[in-house]
Amino acid sequence: MNRTAFFRWLLLTTLLTWAQRGLAQEKISLPGCYDWAKANYPVIKKLDLVAKTGAFDLENANKKFLPQVMFSGQATYQSQTLSFADALGSLPIGTALPTLSKDQYKIQGEVSQLLYDGGANQSQKELIKANTALQSQQLETSLYAIKNRINTIYFSILLLDAQLQQNLTNKASIETQVKKAEAALANGTAFRSSVDELKAELINIEKATAEYQGNRIAYLQMLSIFIGKALPENTELLFPLSQPTSNVGSRPELKVYDLQKNIYAAQEKQLKADYLPQASVFFQGAYGRPTLNIIENKFGPWYIAGFRFNWSLNALYTQSNKRKILDMNRKSVEVDRETFLLNLHIDSTQQQEQAKKYAALIKKDVEEIGLRESVKLSAEAQLENGVITTHEFIQKLNAEHLARQTKVFHEIQLLQAIYNQQFITGNQ
Repeated sequence: MNRTAFFRWLLLTTLLTWAQRGLAQEKISLPGCYDWAKANYPVIKKLDLVAKTGAFDLENANKKFLPQVMFSGQATYQSQTLSFADALGSLPIGTALPTLSKDQYKIQGEVSQLLYDGGANQSQKELIKANTALQSQQLETSLYAIKNRINTIYFSILLLDAQLQQNLTNKASIETQVKKAEAALANGTAFRSSVDELKAELINIEKATAEYQGNRIAYLQMLSIFIGKALPENTELLFPLSQPTSNVGSRPELKVYDLQKNIYAAQEKQLKADYLPQASVFFQGAYGRPTLNIIENKFGPWYIAGFRFNWSLNALYTQSNKRKILDMNRKSVEVDRETFLLNLHIDSTQQQEQAKKYAALIKKDVEEIGLRESVKLSAEAQLENGVITTHEFIQKLNAEHLARQTKVFHEIQLLQAIYNQQFITGNQ
């Protein structure tokens, strides 16, 4: 192979490879759509923000036990001050006693260190953790709800695929009869109206196919928006496996109720911390006039160091009512939980009955298809022998086509009912 021939071969091979890639049909699955939709949903970004916010809140709470620094200053003018001469009279040695200035100044800085806060900081951190966990779980609940919407779209596309496939089968049957009718017309054994009626039925099938394809494209676009992934028109949806359902699930809403109770438990701990004492040490440094030695009435520095103790019992006045409110809130959450479980049980039972109904209908569909197929085969022979008209044959063919479509419809409805029950019971 010379150099020119080699490059031609290489170019042709490359073009064929890219052509095959372009024509390759993309395949997606229902679990894959769940994962893509969760990653694409805007709420997932908020989940990260909630976690970061909770971390910052905890960091701020931990800084409560760091030394606290405060600066203050003031300049005042008083209408009266203490005069030692007026208060004590003149000294026997003839020394003049000072009088405090009416204009006084002070710049002060204080450093304090909390030693004990009655558990207020710890209960605050527990409340922050509980709130963060609750917000995160509420977002998880909204993310879980996406699965139900994905189910609806996914199974709608599967139904359209089944209808398109059945239309192809029906179209092939009609096209076969068109060829036979045209041959009979050429031989003078059939009427033009028979051929035209078959072709008209073929047009009806093509119209239905176009409608199914248009609906499929619309549903694919909806699914594409949810999962954040471009889906070409020839995307193939893999048929989900029929999995047994379980009554034991883990719906994210149930954890939300537990986390709400955790918040009330943390708030109850805060009530106890509200009436416990707080203790700290402090150091104050200042500069101004007068100093602690007020007799000199001069500008100068001074400091104070000591232990501070605070104990307010005001919280005891409202603590009893606050505890009752928390108890009522807990009972309210429990009522909501029971209501949610009751609704889950009702919905799950409904889906179970739907699944039983569709399973029974499919058995009947199989029986009907067998009978309709037998009638159609007999009608084909009768049409060839001129016993029945083309219109009568089309009726028999459409009856079989409808029976097959109904069976496919019931099969997909059965599978959707199974997956709906898995969603309801938290098994997806």
